[in-house]
Amino acid sequence: MTEPAQVTLSDSAARRIREIVSAEEGKSALRVSVEGGGCSGFSYKFDLADSPAEDDIVLEKDDARVLIDQISLVYMAGSEIDFVDNLMGQSFQIHNPNAVASCGCGTSFSI
Repeated sequence: MTEPAQVTLSDSAARRIREIVSAEEGKSALRVSVEGGGCSGFSYKFDLADSPAEDDIVLEKDDARVLIDQISLVYMAGSEIDFVDNLMGQSFQIHNPNAVASCGCGTSFSI
């Protein structure tokens, strides 16, 4: 069985995750998951977490930690988690090579 492609973090995402987590007492990581729903079929969910679950993969970059469960990892394989700050606002964005369509808000997609 082939291992799924690794999910990566951009420098700006790692920087923002460190800022957010350091401001929240008792939290140590950003949890990213994929859920059914959203205008394109699936949506990304972002939460703060205190520790990884048993089946989580842990991404680390420059002292920033991201937790992704095994089921979500299947949908996110090969993706890059980025943080964008532009005229449209600030947000985490996931550049997912598996998504064949996405919505304008960038938080839902279809495969």
